[in-house]
Amino acid sequence: MAQTLTQIAQTLKANNKKVQLIYAFNGSGKTRLSRDFKELVAPKNADEEEESKIKIMYYNAFTEDLFYWDNDLDYDTNRKLIIQPNNYTNWVLVEQGQESNITRHFQRYTNEKLTPKFNEQYTIKDKYDNDVIIPAYSEVRFSFQRGNDENPELVKISKGEESSFIWSIFYSLLAQTIIVLNEAEVGKRETDQFNDLQYVFIDDPVSSLDDNHLIELAINIAELIKSSQSPTLKFIITTHSPLFYNVLYSELGVKEGNILSKNDDNTFDLIPKKGDSNLSFSYHLFLKQTIQKAIDNSAVKKYHFTLLRNLYEKTASFLGYPRWAELLPDDKQTYYNRVIQFTSHSLISNETVAEPTDPEKATVKFLLDHLTTNYNYWKEEKAKVEEPVVTEV
Repeated sequence: MAQTLTQIAQTLKANNKKVQLIYAFNGSGKTRLSRDFKELVAPKNADEEEESKIKIMYYNAFTEDLFYWDNDLDYDTNRKLIIQPNNYTNWVLVEQGQESNITRHFQRYTNEKLTPKFNEQYTIKDKYDNDVIIPAYSEVRFSFQRGNDENPELVKISKGEESSFIWSIFYSLLAQTIIVLNEAEVGKRETDQFNDLQYVFIDDPVSSLDDNHLIELAINIAELIKSSQSPTLKFIITTHSPLFYNVLYSELGVKEGNILSKNDDNTFDLIPKKGDSNLSFSYHLFLKQTIQKAIDNSAVKKYHFTLLRNLYEKTASFLGYPRWAELLPDDKQTYYNRVIQFTSHSLISNETVAEPTDPEKATVKFLLDHLTTNYNYWKEEKAKVEEPVVTEV
């Protein structure tokens, strides 16, 4: 039935599910829906006490408006991204010191050498010769750290890289917030500012990523959501990417998704998408092809262990094995430990895992070959792919 976006927002708010997934083409109203939902949960005209409560965190196109470039047009050297500080950025950067985790998340999706550097507090003179204090963590500069440059050139990153950086700040904020809310005893929480948080609304995070990194991002978000133990915190995710949608659907184990569509009369439909209708492509085959491509191109990275583990989990589930490690070859514990080394570190840990060595990359190939040659499920899939096509003439 045709509705306004406000009515759809009310439908989403009335739903008690922990996660609601929505697929929609670009231009179908996803971002406007996130704004209407935010206004419904935390209206601007609320009284002062209610307005001070944080009831919703949201990531959408307007989140990026908190960041803008100073391109140093006079000298073209001191390029920097300006951050408009708010309670969120102050908490995650100043109080929680999440700079290293933000950098790690950012480099995961861009380039391991591309490094953001936040400013410390400093003072400048305005045109009237008055002192102006520039607060810490209100600016960030980017450079490629190659290990041999004392003063690497400051660069202006691409729009896609900028989106990845902004998402990395939000992701670190969300991860730390979930840890806070996982403390069931309110009085023991390190901060009370998120006690009233009810919703997290994520609209198309980092849509500029390639397929490999988009899968990794979806898996990371799913793991973060699954780590939330709060009985009242709910998540709404909208996207125009079938790949991102289907990975989330599969990872989160939800029973139903939704399609948002816009009608000619500027009304909207929210159509339930049940069961197998959500699987618009063969996710397990895509995982296999992604890993195989990395092996063929000698481009195996840390996240390919995550994809490999995911592939083993999907295959084990399909075949009825209670644990994916049961599918591993002889000396299962050794191979299990090797995979776990790259896939089970805390999402917000300060520890870093080195890129896989050549023998570890060879392990990925060995385990993929083992899976696809020793189980009938994959033999049947291979037979389907290799079955000749007969064309009538």
